[in-house]
Amino acid sequence: MIRELVLLLLSTLIILTFSSVVRSTAVPDGSQPADPKGAAGQVFVPGLEASNFFKRRSRRSVQYYEFQAEQRQKRAASERMREYNEEQRNEYETYAEEDRDEINERSSETNEQLREYHYDGLYPRSHWFH
Repeated sequence: MIRELVLLLLSTLIILTFSSVVRSTAVPDGSQPADPKGAAGQVFVPGLEASNFFKRRSRRSVQYYEFQAEQRQKRAASERMREYNEEQRNEYETYAEEDRDEINERSSETNEQLREYHYDGLYPRSHWFH
């Protein structure tokens, strides 16, 4: 048990030693950039330039406002068409319901009249047809 632990620690020490050698030999001396802020200097700009950038970007062209007005008109036309279609559908549903009710009422009346006409005073129905 102790022997395995010693071997594990020794192998870890050797790996760490070689990795530091490899790292130090990969970057030769004098190759570090003179200005470590070089990349950050390209990304970040002074505050005044940044505010000018956003002021320029916030202005919209006339084309953009025309596009928005056109979209509003399209949405309004679409809404009117939807309301018209909904109104037409409601009218049709009302008509169809009234028509069904009338047909059901007529057929009920007809059935009742036929029942009264054919009734011969016998009950139950099994005695009607002999």
